[in-house]
Order: sequence, then C-alpha cells, then structure tokens
Amino acid sequence: MELEAILKKYWGYDSFRPLQRDIIESVMSGHDTLGLMPTGGGKSITFQVPEMAFESGLTIVVTPLISLMKDQVDNLKRRGIPAVMLNSGMTTRETRIAWERLCNGRARFLYVSPEKLRNAYFLDELRRLPIKLIVVDEAHCISQWGYDFRPSYLKIAELRKVHPSAPVLALTATATPIVAEDIMRRLEFSSNSRKFKMSFSRENISYLVRQSENKFYDIFHILSRTEGSAIVYVRSRRKTKEIAEFLTASGILADYYHAGLSYDSKVERQNSWQHGAVRVMVATNAFGMGIDKPDVRVVIHADFPPSLEEYYQEAGRAGRDGKKSYAVLLVSKNDKAALRRKLKLSFPSRKDIRHIYEVACNFMNLAIGEGYERLIEFDFELFCETFHLQKQQTLAALHLLSQAGYLDYIEETESNSRVMMTVEREELYSIHTSAEVDHTLQCLLRQYPGLFSDYVKINEGTISRETGLDQETVYKSLLELNRQKILSYVPRRRTPFIYVTTSREESKYVEIGKGIYEDRFKIMSDRIEAMIDYAYCDDGCRVSRMLDYFGEDDLCDCGRCDICRSKKKTSTHVSKEEMISKVWKFMQLYPGGVTQTILESKFSPDDKLAGDALRYLVEEGFAIEDHSIYRLIEYTQT
Repeated sequence: MELEAILKKYWGYDSFRPLQRDIIESVMSGHDTLGLMPTGGGKSITFQVPEMAFESGLTIVVTPLISLMKDQVDNLKRRGIPAVMLNSGMTTRETRIAWERLCNGRARFLYVSPEKLRNAYFLDELRRLPIKLIVVDEAHCISQWGYDFRPSYLKIAELRKVHPSAPVLALTATATPIVAEDIMRRLEFSSNSRKFKMSFSRENISYLVRQSENKFYDIFHILSRTEGSAIVYVRSRRKTKEIAEFLTASGILADYYHAGLSYDSKVERQNSWQHGAVRVMVATNAFGMGIDKPDVRVVIHADFPPSLEEYYQEAGRAGRDGKKSYAVLLVSKNDKAALRRKLKLSFPSRKDIRHIYEVACNFMNLAIGEGYERLIEFDFELFCETFHLQKQQTLAALHLLSQAGYLDYIEETESNSRVMMTVEREELYSIHTSAEVDHTLQCLLRQYPGLFSDYVKINEGTISRETGLDQETVYKSLLELNRQKILSYVPRRRTPFIYVTTSREESKYVEIGKGIYEDRFKIMSDRIEAMIDYAYCDDGCRVSRMLDYFGEDDLCDCGRCDICRSKKKTSTHVSKEEMISKVWKFMQLYPGGVTQTILESKFSPDDKLAGDALRYLVEEGFAIEDHSIYRLIEYTQT
C-alpha cells in the first residue's frame, strides 16, 4: 500500500507534513535516522506509518513516560492497530498476556520504558521477536548533555546487538548541535546514517517577555486582552491552585493541574480544558507532554523555566493549528537570582550524596552486596520524613546517583485501575453475591466491553455514579469479586520506584565522577545563563537568539517578538509631552490604578515612552505607586 494511502486509512490525513515522508523513506531504506522536529511536528507518524507499510514484523518504541506510552497505545488501538506496552506499573498477569500477543504476532508495536532494557533476561526474550525498527522517543534523554538525562537510555544501544539489522530512528523536539551529535554517537549510528532537521521557528507564535512585579495581575491582564484556550505554567503545585482561584474569582474560568492530583482528577480536568469547558489551565510542567490541543492561543510562564529547551517545548504548545498565538514570559527582578540558587541546590556535596545513598539502601532493606537489578517501590515522602532530609536536595542526590550508575530513580507515576474477567461468561449465571457486589458487576459488564479478553481500564467514580453506590462500596465490591476469583482487579496506585542497577556498595566507595558532577554543573550553569540571557536581553531579536542556541544559521529578526516590535515604535515620533497627556487621560479612566505592564501594553509600540511618562507623573507628585499599582492623586489644577 502507498504511504499516503496508509496515512489516509489510519490517520485520516491526505498528505504528510514537512520532513515526515523524508524520515519515513530513510528508515524504510534501512538507514539509522535522527529526526529533529519541533513540538507539534508529528513525530509519531514517522515510525507508525513505516510499521504499517511493512508486511509483517514489529516496531519497538522506547519512551520515558508511562503516561505517554499509555496514550499512544490507546490511540493506536482506537485506530485498529494492535499495540502493547511493558512497564513497571503492570501486573505479572498483564505482562504475560502482553508477551503472548507479541509471540503470537498479534501486535505491531511494543512500547517499553528504558528501565526494561537494564534487564538481560528481557533483552534475551526480545531475540524471539521479529523487530523491524527500533525507535527512541525523547532521544535527548540519551545524551549526557541532554536536559533530562536518564542513565537507562544508555542501554538502548544493547538493542542493536539483539537485532543488528533493524535501523534506529531517534526523535526529539529539542536538541542543540552538541546533543544531536551525542545522540548519534551513543546510539552507534552507522556511517550512512541520516539526519533531518526542521527549523525550530514557529512563525505564528509571538514570543514576548514582560517585566512584572505583580504576576497575578499581569496574568489576568494578558488573558483579558486575548481570546481562546490558554496554559499558565508555574514551578510549584501551590501556585497552580492560587492562580486558578484568582483567575476564576476575576471572571476567567480556570482550573489547576499538577503531579500530586489523583488520576481521576487529572483526567477530568484535562478533558474539561481540552473540550473548552475550562478556558485556562494553570499547571506545573507535569501538564503538556502528549496533549494534542491545536487551538491554544496563549502560553504564559509565570515562573522562570530552567532552560531554553524546556521553555521552547512548553511555549510550543501554543498555536499548533498554525494560527496566531502568543508565548509570554513574565520576569521579575528576583527571578535571575532564584534560578541561580536552584543551580546550587541541584548539586549537593559529595558527602551528602553518599549519606543519602547509604540511608536509601537501609530504607530499602538492602545489605552490602545485595540488590542487583531489583525494582523496589520507594516512598519518597516517607523516606525524607524518616531520615529528616530536605526534599529538593535529596531528589538532586538521587538523580546524581542515577547518573553515576548506582540506581535509577523512576519518578512518581500513576496507573489506572484495571479489571479483567477470569471466568467464562456462562459461569456468571451461577454466581451468588450481595446486591452491592452484583450491581457493581453488572455495571462493569455494561460499561466496559472487552473484559473477557484483556485488562480494561475502569473508573470507580463512573461505576459509583452509574450504580448509586458510594465509591468505598464500589471499591469493596471489586475486592470481593477479586477474592472470589470472578475477576482480576488491579487498583490504581501512585508511587515512585528505584531500580537498583548494581549491588549495594559501602558508601565510602561511592564515586561521583567529574563528568557527572563538575561537568554537569557547568552544563546546567550554561543552560541557565542562556535562559537568563534570552529573558533579560534588550537588544537583538528574541527568536533569533533562541534559534541560534539550537544551532540554526542564516537568522533574521522575526518582527513579532517584543524587541522587534519595540524597534518599530521609533517611527511614531510621539513627543514626551504628548505621551504625558495620553497617560494622564488613560489613568483617569482607572481610578483604582494600573500596573506599568498594562500601561505599556496600551501604548505599544511606544511602551518605553509611556513608562517614562508614568515615572514623570510620580516624580512630579501627580501619581503615587503602591505595591506596583499606580494611581493618580486628587488635585484641583493640572
């Protein structure tokens, strides 16, 4: 079948986006391939179409996020494409069923987490499978220079020994030239490998930086002057709720999202936002990966991202439909110092790292010489509480120990509740249970097809609403059905894990080398300084500055960022006296006061002149400033 016909049949598109076909033809010709495509560029099509073009075989996809893995598997199934996944959140029974499907040729895609590749037995089992293509998603994670380094990614090259004839396709949305070269080297790309790179330029997005001393008010102001869906990114869970409540109280319907919410809450809030019931989502960076909402008009960063890579990815969730959109970064005079302090907190002393390694092993009940290749649930909150540890420093130490090869700390993940019937349908007629249990069972059979052939994700809240039973009764009914072996019930859970990659060492022998500590300190420092330079520069196009960071040549001013816009204002020739009069009249309309950001936005592109006029009014006693709010003083004569 022709490639376009496959694209149309399964995805409903008539033609490929730029570079998609080039990458597809490259991997189908057997070339190792690196695809650098911006957020929203359609990376998944580049490996899903080739697999469906092969007459038989299997594509293995290595991806770091279990939630993203689940979404992609579910999306493929909805298109009639059989796919399975293998990750640490699955039960033994689910894993066995997945392997049976793989071995029987009843799956075209296998999604795995990088941690699975640390297991030699797992790699041996893969030899039995007809793997035609190896895909590495979020490939920047494989690089020691990448912004989210994952040691388990270094094992991906082991797949080449298992299936040496299968080409490797590495995909990422953010990679500097150094990272791109490191990815190809670590994945052992062949000499005839190919690299395809789309420009990171998003011509429909205006990148703006605004100085702000009252970010709540400025967020409200920006959203009140724009239309359409929006995301507000912050760096703390507490702020998500505070800003969402402030916006809703101010007449802008908003909700909040962070990793600490229950699975049901996350799904409910994400769906409300995606379907337009909620206009604004205030979120940490836990929100966004894998979300496909094309009509986001505004992305606001109220807190400083730690790198241009992260900022570009998050801001790039605006305007995926190609229509005019805005990415706004709010900065205050304290943000620069706060970002540099974060750098120091990310690198605790080697003495502290060794201590955290020792007490972590004690917490997991590992003796010296034990633990090799064990996957252990790790209650991070309880661990810090038990040993009186500072959370941010402890998390940083665990990541450094991961990079040094002593363990892999797998961040908190949440799995859905799942059910699979373990009896035949005819046997249900002879089962005698209580009324509550029977109501629960009947609801399962009505609401969730496919229970007799596979595990199906369920929602206890939905069952509660359908049956009129409270959730506690539903939960107990499911446990009772599980006890009677009528079904297999896997309740949802949320927990981090530690994969112990080497037997426990005495802490005095734990080495955190220069390449992991000093070199990575410099890498992170350089990234932070690049982010600071982007935010606080007042000359040169912001987009050109960002694209230069990602290694693009032949740059020219974008004409859309705040700096480019400010250059256009010089042609207005508004005198200082005229601007003072305009600002005076404008402030009379707002007796409650205005912020400097609002004022400068009103008089753009003459915002600097407007700011000078505001300062003049304050200095001459015609206006006062109170907590960044400017008000006119009552007077009898102008």
